[in-house]
Amino acid sequence: MDDRKDDPTLEPAQAETAVTAGAASARFGAFVRKHRLTLSITGGVLAFALLGTGAVFAGAATGAGEEVAVATRSTPTPTPDAARPVPAAVAPASRIRTCSVADRAADGRLANLQAHVRNAATGEALYDRGAATPSRTASVMKVLTAAAALSVLGPDHRAATTVVKGAEPGSVVLVGGGDVTLSRTPSGTTTVYPGAAHLDELAQQVRSAWSADPSNPPLTKLVLDASFFGGDEWHPTWDLIEREDGYMSNITALQVDGDRDSPSSNTSWRSPDPIARAGDAFASELGGISVIERGTAPAGAAQLGRVLSPTVAELVDKALVVSDNSVAEMLARLVAIETGAGNDFSAINAGVLEGLAAYGLDTTGITVVDGSGLSDDNAVPPAYLTQLFVKINAREGNLGILMDGLPVSGQRGSLSYNDRFQGENAVASGAVSAKTGWIESGYTLSGVIRAQDGSTLTFAIYALGDVTDEAKQAIDTLTTGFFLCGDNLSNQ
Repeated sequence: MDDRKDDPTLEPAQAETAVTAGAASARFGAFVRKHRLTLSITGGVLAFALLGTGAVFAGAATGAGEEVAVATRSTPTPTPDAARPVPAAVAPASRIRTCSVADRAADGRLANLQAHVRNAATGEALYDRGAATPSRTASVMKVLTAAAALSVLGPDHRAATTVVKGAEPGSVVLVGGGDVTLSRTPSGTTTVYPGAAHLDELAQQVRSAWSADPSNPPLTKLVLDASFFGGDEWHPTWDLIEREDGYMSNITALQVDGDRDSPSSNTSWRSPDPIARAGDAFASELGGISVIERGTAPAGAAQLGRVLSPTVAELVDKALVVSDNSVAEMLARLVAIETGAGNDFSAINAGVLEGLAAYGLDTTGITVVDGSGLSDDNAVPPAYLTQLFVKINAREGNLGILMDGLPVSGQRGSLSYNDRFQGENAVASGAVSAKTGWIESGYTLSGVIRAQDGSTLTFAIYALGDVTDEAKQAIDTLTTGFFLCGDNLSNQ
């Protein structure tokens, strides 16, 4: 860069001006004193350059009284070099955060830790341990399922169970619409599913409609149509202990009480044939049925009765607060069907991802095998969850329903059990709204933290691999660290 400037003390030279040698000598001396130039005289010829003045003097010293011709010419103003690189703007200094959770994150009970935390107001990532790596989520997958259902189905959607007239005289068809909450208990009975429809109500509608036509013979045959859902009833990656220990039913479009032995217990043994249990219960309500078989409803058959499930909003609450697996699978399958992806397990990925697209987040790397999170083959990056929870916290679209359905530390759902946020972690009681997750190969937790400093954080923690039940307490301890640090959380 040329930093020489024009000297404002020099007068502009006039072209072809003649001056005396004495005057030229005097002018030359003054110039030298002013600019301290080094002169070089060779062979009696004096040449010098006046840098920045635009004038060049040339002449021969012949003695006093002789005139020296002074020639001047105009010098063009330099133009900037267009190719010269322009210095980039200096980036503002990043804030130095000093609150470390390194000791909590080093807890061996966390096994292979992945974690991510961001400020919900600014979107800034504060903490990153493998946040971009898609991994199994356990029941945190229900957050994605719920978000997709709220987008695709809407909060007021209900699943219908109907009865239509059969193809044979004296027959009716019970058509399952995917409602796993339908109850075999008497109307008015409270089950694990608030607002559930009851078979006795449906049977009463059928009997009334049947008797209204005197040409109908007595009812003797019940056909069970569960074709609304297709494919396997049990995913091959699921551990059968989930059914035997009472956490999951086979996924069928026709079942009652989530196929529980005890309709009033969240955890209750499930059978290998939910359709048969539902058929037996409905036949008992109808009375006079001597034959029960599987089949499909005739096209255009007259409807004799219809009952509706709780709303999607109510089902989302149930899927989240106590981590109901059967309800989560019901929602995932209904989403897949509504989007046109299909009605079996293989359609869930496309259906749920289409539902999530409404939130404008990049779903690259996400694999959705089921709606409940029981499969080890599910894969979601923790960073996706922290982005989605920014939108959930902001209650975008219908996501406020999801926010309200989350367990709350020490107060609601699966975060209020006596093994969560106890002891020193009780300081975060009421401050963490998050979905819990547990499968044999990992524990997870993801949601929103109202931090001690007043900031709001979104977070996801995966403790994967060789874990024990104590991973839950280690996760709570790390979450409490995030709560205590707030926006001063260090990534070190």
